[in-house]
Amino acid sequence: MQKRYTGFHAVEERLRHYGAEKKHSAQLHILYSKAGPRVKKILALAKEYGVPCESVDTSALDEQVRSLPPEARDHRGIVLLVDGEDEKLDMRVQLDQWLASCPETATVVILDGVTDPHNVGAILRSCDQLGAALLVMGERRSAAGVQDGEVMARASAGASAYVPVAVVTNLARVAQQLKDAGFWIYGADMGGSPLPQVKFAEKTCIVMGSEGAGISRLLQDNCDQIVSIPTCGRIDSLNVSVAAGIILYERRRQSL
Repeated sequence: MQKRYTGFHAVEERLRHYGAEKKHSAQLHILYSKAGPRVKKILALAKEYGVPCESVDTSALDEQVRSLPPEARDHRGIVLLVDGEDEKLDMRVQLDQWLASCPETATVVILDGVTDPHNVGAILRSCDQLGAALLVMGERRSAAGVQDGEVMARASAGASAYVPVAVVTNLARVAQQLKDAGFWIYGADMGGSPLPQVKFAEKTCIVMGSEGAGISRLLQDNCDQIVSIPTCGRIDSLNVSVAAGIILYERRRQSL
Protein backbone atom coordinates (compact mmCIF):
# COMPACT_ATOMS: atom_id res chain seq x y z
CA MET A 1 0.00 0.00 0.00
CA GLN A 2 1.33 3.45 -0.90
CA LYS A 3 1.74 5.98 1.91
CA ARG A 4 2.03 9.72 1.43
CA TYR A 5 3.94 12.06 3.73
CA THR A 6 3.31 15.80 3.87
CA GLY A 7 4.82 18.52 6.03
CA PHE A 8 8.48 19.51 5.86
CA HIS A 9 9.50 17.80 9.13
CA ALA A 10 7.72 14.52 8.38
CA VAL A 11 9.10 14.30 4.84
CA GLU A 12 12.65 15.20 5.86
CA GLU A 13 12.79 12.78 8.78
CA ARG A 14 11.32 9.93 6.73
CA LEU A 15 14.10 10.57 4.20
CA ARG A 16 16.74 10.52 6.94
CA HIS A 17 15.31 7.28 8.28
CA TYR A 18 15.53 5.83 4.76
CA GLY A 19 19.12 7.00 4.45
CA ALA A 20 20.06 5.32 7.73
CA GLU A 21 18.58 1.94 6.76
CA LYS A 22 21.13 -0.73 5.89
CA LYS A 23 18.63 -2.48 3.64
CA HIS A 24 15.84 -0.59 1.92
CA SER A 25 12.48 -2.34 2.18
CA ALA A 26 10.51 0.59 0.73
CA GLN A 27 10.64 2.66 -2.45
CA LEU A 28 10.51 6.46 -2.10
CA HIS A 29 9.55 9.06 -4.69
CA ILE A 30 9.17 12.83 -4.23
CA LEU A 31 6.75 15.08 -6.08
CA TYR A 32 7.23 18.84 -5.71
CA SER A 33 5.88 22.03 -7.22
CA LYS A 34 7.50 24.86 -5.27
CA ALA A 35 11.28 24.95 -4.84
CA GLY A 36 11.51 27.24 -1.82
CA PRO A 37 14.40 27.02 0.71
CA ARG A 38 12.89 24.16 2.73
CA VAL A 39 11.96 22.17 -0.37
CA LYS A 40 15.46 22.70 -1.84
CA LYS A 41 16.98 21.33 1.36
CA ILE A 42 14.77 18.24 1.15
CA LEU A 43 15.55 17.74 -2.55
CA ALA A 44 19.28 17.89 -1.81
CA LEU A 45 18.83 15.24 0.88
CA ALA A 46 16.81 13.09 -1.50
CA LYS A 47 19.57 13.33 -4.12
CA GLU A 48 22.12 12.26 -1.51
CA TYR A 49 20.07 9.12 -0.75
CA GLY A 50 19.25 8.37 -4.38
CA VAL A 51 15.53 9.10 -4.04
CA PRO A 52 13.98 10.24 -7.35
CA CYS A 53 12.32 13.68 -7.42
CA GLU A 54 9.77 14.91 -9.95
CA SER A 55 8.55 18.45 -10.59
CA VAL A 56 4.76 18.58 -11.04
CA ASP A 57 1.93 21.11 -11.04
CA THR A 58 0.33 22.06 -7.74
CA SER A 59 -2.89 20.46 -8.97
CA ALA A 60 -1.09 17.10 -9.16
CA LEU A 61 -0.05 17.42 -5.51
CA ASP A 62 -3.60 18.39 -4.57
CA GLU A 63 -4.81 15.19 -6.21
CA GLN A 64 -2.24 13.10 -4.33
CA VAL A 65 -3.43 14.36 -0.92
CA ARG A 66 -7.16 14.45 -1.68
CA SER A 67 -7.88 11.20 0.18
CA LEU A 68 -5.75 12.08 3.23
CA PRO A 69 -7.29 13.35 6.47
CA PRO A 70 -7.89 17.14 6.28
CA GLU A 71 -4.96 17.90 8.58
CA ALA A 72 -2.51 16.16 6.24
CA ARG A 73 -3.62 17.83 3.00
CA ASP A 74 -1.50 20.97 3.44
CA HIS A 75 1.39 19.68 1.32
CA ARG A 76 3.34 22.98 1.21
CA GLY A 77 4.51 22.13 -2.31
CA ILE A 78 5.99 18.69 -1.66
CA VAL A 79 4.69 15.14 -1.16
CA LEU A 80 6.72 12.03 -0.38
CA LEU A 81 5.31 8.79 -1.82
CA VAL A 82 6.38 5.54 -0.15
CA ASP A 83 5.65 2.07 -1.53
CA GLY A 84 6.29 -1.15 0.37
CA GLU A 85 6.28 0.38 3.84
CA ASP A 86 4.72 -1.36 6.84
CA GLU A 87 0.99 -0.66 6.77
CA LYS A 88 0.97 0.14 10.48
CA LEU A 89 3.82 2.18 11.96
CA ASP A 90 7.39 2.73 10.75
CA MET A 91 8.99 1.72 14.05
CA ARG A 92 6.59 -1.01 15.15
CA VAL A 93 8.27 -3.57 17.40
CA GLN A 94 7.31 -6.68 19.32
CA LEU A 95 7.27 -6.07 23.08
CA ASP A 96 8.92 -9.40 23.97
CA GLN A 97 11.82 -8.71 21.63
CA TRP A 98 12.19 -5.15 22.92
CA LEU A 99 12.24 -6.33 26.55
CA ALA A 100 14.93 -8.90 25.73
CA SER A 101 17.38 -6.09 24.96
CA CYS A 102 16.00 -3.42 27.28
CA PRO A 103 18.69 -1.26 28.94
CA GLU A 104 19.03 -0.98 32.73
CA THR A 105 17.68 2.57 32.66
CA ALA A 106 14.68 3.11 30.41
CA THR A 107 11.40 4.99 30.08
CA VAL A 108 8.28 3.47 28.52
CA VAL A 109 5.02 5.31 27.83
CA ILE A 110 1.68 3.45 27.69
CA LEU A 111 -1.29 5.21 26.07
CA ASP A 112 -4.68 3.92 27.21
CA GLY A 113 -7.59 5.03 25.05
CA VAL A 114 -5.78 7.97 23.42
CA THR A 115 -7.50 7.99 20.02
CA ASP A 116 -6.55 11.40 18.58
CA PRO A 117 -3.55 10.90 16.22
CA HIS A 118 -2.53 14.53 16.78
CA ASN A 119 -2.08 13.82 20.50
CA VAL A 120 -0.21 10.58 19.80
CA GLY A 121 2.04 12.39 17.32
CA ALA A 122 2.79 15.13 19.86
CA ILE A 123 3.56 12.49 22.51
CA LEU A 124 5.90 10.71 20.08
CA ARG A 125 7.72 14.01 19.60
CA SER A 126 8.11 14.39 23.38
CA CYS A 127 9.28 10.76 23.63
CA ASP A 128 12.00 11.48 21.09
CA GLN A 129 13.11 14.75 22.67
CA LEU A 130 12.96 13.57 26.29
CA GLY A 131 14.44 10.11 25.98
CA ALA A 132 11.53 7.66 26.16
CA ALA A 133 12.61 4.36 24.64
CA LEU A 134 9.21 2.88 23.74
CA LEU A 135 5.58 3.89 23.21
CA VAL A 136 2.88 1.26 23.77
CA MET A 137 -0.68 1.47 22.40
CA GLY A 138 -3.61 -0.93 22.35
CA GLU A 139 -5.00 -2.31 19.10
CA ARG A 140 -8.46 -1.06 20.11
CA ARG A 141 -9.42 2.46 21.21
CA SER A 142 -6.17 3.93 19.89
CA ALA A 143 -4.68 5.75 16.91
CA ALA A 144 -2.94 2.69 15.44
CA GLY A 145 -4.62 2.65 12.03
CA VAL A 146 -3.07 3.41 8.63
CA GLN A 147 -4.74 6.81 8.13
CA ASP A 148 -4.02 7.74 11.74
CA GLY A 149 -0.36 6.90 11.08
CA GLU A 150 -0.18 9.55 8.34
CA VAL A 151 -1.54 12.22 10.69
CA MET A 152 0.71 11.01 13.51
CA ALA A 153 3.80 11.24 11.31
CA ARG A 154 3.01 14.87 10.54
CA ALA A 155 2.05 15.77 14.12
CA SER A 156 5.21 14.12 15.47
CA ALA A 157 7.39 16.31 13.20
CA GLY A 158 9.17 13.16 12.04
CA ALA A 159 9.66 11.56 15.47
CA SER A 160 7.54 8.57 14.38
CA ALA A 161 10.55 7.45 12.32
CA TYR A 162 12.69 7.12 15.46
CA VAL A 163 10.57 6.12 18.47
CA PRO A 164 9.75 2.38 18.65
CA VAL A 165 6.03 1.64 19.00
CA ALA A 166 4.45 -1.58 20.26
CA VAL A 167 0.77 -2.17 19.43
CA VAL A 168 -0.67 -4.79 21.80
CA THR A 169 -3.97 -6.52 22.56
CA ASN A 170 -3.96 -6.21 26.37
CA LEU A 171 -2.44 -3.17 28.11
CA ALA A 172 -2.94 -4.57 31.64
CA ARG A 173 -0.96 -7.66 30.66
CA VAL A 174 1.78 -5.43 29.23
CA ALA A 175 1.97 -3.51 32.51
CA GLN A 176 2.49 -6.80 34.34
CA GLN A 177 5.17 -7.86 31.84
CA LEU A 178 6.97 -4.58 32.43
CA LYS A 179 6.73 -5.03 36.21
CA ASP A 180 8.17 -8.53 35.87
CA ALA A 181 11.04 -6.94 33.89
CA GLY A 182 11.78 -4.52 36.75
CA PHE A 183 9.73 -1.49 35.72
CA TRP A 184 7.85 0.69 38.20
CA ILE A 185 4.46 1.71 36.79
CA TYR A 186 3.33 5.33 37.26
CA GLY A 187 -0.23 6.22 36.28
CA ALA A 188 -1.07 9.85 35.50
CA ASP A 189 -4.37 10.83 37.13
CA MET A 190 -5.88 13.39 39.45
CA GLY A 191 -5.54 12.82 43.18
CA GLY A 192 -2.13 11.17 43.00
CA SER A 193 1.25 12.17 44.41
CA PRO A 194 2.31 15.66 43.24
CA LEU A 195 4.85 15.30 40.43
CA PRO A 196 7.63 17.30 42.21
CA GLN A 197 7.49 14.79 45.08
CA VAL A 198 7.82 11.71 42.87
CA LYS A 199 11.19 9.97 42.54
CA PHE A 200 11.16 7.96 39.33
CA ALA A 201 12.73 4.50 39.23
CA GLU A 202 15.59 3.51 36.94
CA LYS A 203 13.08 1.57 34.86
CA THR A 204 10.02 3.78 34.57
CA CYS A 205 6.72 3.22 32.79
CA ILE A 206 4.33 6.18 32.52
CA VAL A 207 0.67 5.41 31.81
CA MET A 208 -1.44 8.14 30.20
CA GLY A 209 -5.21 7.70 29.92
CA SER A 210 -7.76 9.42 27.71
CA GLU A 211 -8.84 12.92 28.64
CA GLY A 212 -12.40 11.74 29.17
CA ALA A 213 -12.27 8.31 30.80
CA GLY A 214 -8.72 8.38 32.17
CA ILE A 215 -6.88 5.12 32.83
CA SER A 216 -9.01 1.96 32.72
CA ARG A 217 -9.60 0.24 36.06
CA LEU A 218 -7.66 -2.93 35.22
CA LEU A 219 -4.65 -0.97 34.10
CA GLN A 220 -4.83 1.39 37.06
CA ASP A 221 -4.85 -1.64 39.39
CA ASN A 222 -1.44 -2.53 37.90
CA CYS A 223 0.04 0.90 38.66
CA ASP A 224 2.51 1.13 41.55
CA GLN A 225 1.93 4.85 42.03
CA ILE A 226 -0.48 7.50 40.78
CA VAL A 227 1.10 10.82 39.78
CA SER A 228 -0.61 14.21 39.44
CA ILE A 229 0.60 17.47 37.92
CA PRO A 230 -0.10 20.41 40.26
CA THR A 231 -2.10 23.03 38.35
CA CYS A 232 -3.91 26.27 39.20
CA GLY A 233 -6.35 26.72 36.31
CA ARG A 234 -10.14 26.60 36.22
CA ILE A 235 -10.63 23.80 33.68
CA ASP A 236 -10.58 20.13 34.63
CA SER A 237 -7.28 18.92 33.17
CA LEU A 238 -4.39 19.38 30.78
CA ASN A 239 -4.38 18.04 27.24
CA VAL A 240 -2.95 14.50 27.37
CA SER A 241 0.00 15.33 25.11
CA VAL A 242 0.90 18.37 27.24
CA ALA A 243 0.63 16.31 30.44
CA ALA A 244 2.81 13.56 28.95
CA GLY A 245 5.44 16.13 27.98
CA ILE A 246 5.54 17.59 31.50
CA ILE A 247 5.92 14.18 33.15
CA LEU A 248 8.55 13.07 30.63
CA TYR A 249 10.48 16.29 31.24
CA GLU A 250 10.53 15.68 35.00
CA ARG A 251 11.64 12.10 34.42
CA ARG A 252 14.40 13.35 32.11
CA ARG A 253 15.45 16.07 34.57
CA GLN A 254 15.87 13.53 37.37
CA SER A 255 18.04 11.30 35.22
CA LEU A 256 20.56 14.04 34.30
